[in-house]
Amino acid sequence: MGRVTARIAGVLLGASLFVVPATAQTAEDAPKVGFLLKTMQEERYERDRRAFTAKVESLGGTVLFESADNDAALQGRQLRSMLQEGIDVLVIQPVDTGQAGLMIKQALDQEVKVVGYDSIPLNSPLDFMVMQDSWAVGRIQFRELVSWLQRTRGRVGGRIALIRGAPGDSNAGAMSAPIVSGVADYPALEIVVDESHEAWSPEAARRTAADALRRYDGKIDAFLCNNSGLARGVLEALETRGLADADRVYVAGADADLANVRAVARGAQALEIWKPIEPLAHEAAEVAIALVRDRSVSPDRTINNGFKPIPTIVTPVTAVTRSTIEDTVIAGGFYTREQVFGVGE
Repeated sequence: MGRVTARIAGVLLGASLFVVPATAQTAEDAPKVGFLLKTMQEERYERDRRAFTAKVESLGGTVLFESADNDAALQGRQLRSMLQEGIDVLVIQPVDTGQAGLMIKQALDQEVKVVGYDSIPLNSPLDFMVMQDSWAVGRIQFRELVSWLQRTRGRVGGRIALIRGAPGDSNAGAMSAPIVSGVADYPALEIVVDESHEAWSPEAARRTAADALRRYDGKIDAFLCNNSGLARGVLEALETRGLADADRVYVAGADADLANVRAVARGAQALEIWKPIEPLAHEAAEVAIALVRDRSVSPDRTINNGFKPIPTIVTPVTAVTRSTIEDTVIAGGFYTREQVFGVGE
């Protein structure tokens, strides 16, 4: 049972958070849910799609799904098509978090409820937000960097490259902010590269890393990356210099793509952040169905997105290091031991 389902059950007893329609839901009234993801570029998004769709269907709804290949204009067309098909609620991970307000307003103008998914749309009047703890991603990456520097360098000092996602993306900003503020507490630490990358491109991240390594003669101590794909690009640049070694250069990613978890397992990458998908997708599905059925949902917190405080549910993230792979992504069923280490290992 997800937290939203638990909240609904509690309110049916306490009658304080939900207003339940007097008539029962019929098959003809089954909620039609539009689910728009910004991309399928990262392997995690197939998990998002499967988990979200299965949960909506288990709650009596149907899903219209599209992904936009990191193309904001395409996503706008996909939304218009969904509105024409009569969706009741929109769950959207915007390609451009800074410019999503117009799309959201289009949906709200047609009395379609809107739930933000994973990446919070800025300056937008959405109804609810469900996201992973992006701020914790940056805090964990920086905390583990401090420990790594103490262990490998004997002091908290050195050169850092901050490898961000798309320019202006709210998630990229949330993940990066704790790193920037953390560095300010250590005078011997310096961010020598702070670059955003259109469409979260691994190839662009590779070029950024290669250029940084040339400029600093290979002497970059850490690359902190907003997602797994960016970290893979960095690892490619390090491999060309024989530096893809977690004892020599600290590389951190986020999303726990299988290739990156394998890199952590073999000692090429220091850290991944595991963002369990099912809690995120299931919470979003439950919120969407609850809103269609006129049931209020109790949030964990509110987050001001520049337009108003948005009621928000935040799902947790977890550090994955070489010593914790077994207890995290494998124990949690995200990957099998054979997938990570190979058959027989």
